[in-house]
Amino acid sequence: MQLNLVIMQSSNNSKEFYTKLKSQLYETSSWPTAYLFKFIITSEQHKIDAIESVFDNMGAVINSNASKKGNYVSISIHVVMKDPEAVVEKYKQISRDVEGVISL
Repeated sequence: MQLNLVIMQSSNNSKEFYTKLKSQLYETSSWPTAYLFKFIITSEQHKIDAIESVFDNMGAVINSNASKKGNYVSISIHVVMKDPEAVVEKYKQISRDVEGVISL
């Protein structure tokens, strides 16, 4: 199951967003489960590497596609996650580590 959501930036909205996301994940999936993360970033290699490194040693399948003009990259990551808290922590880590990332 994939929720199409954009991560909010303000701290109050982020806390509310993550609480709601965690609740929705518990309601819609049995854990552990395969989860699909999707991100859009500018096509700077260090940003791509930063996102991919968050999923090192997890058995993740990572696919990326450049936009038509090559300015942006979409990254899809299929990985088994143990629970909604682990999913939320990955989103938080990426939003802290990668400037300008859009999480879907």
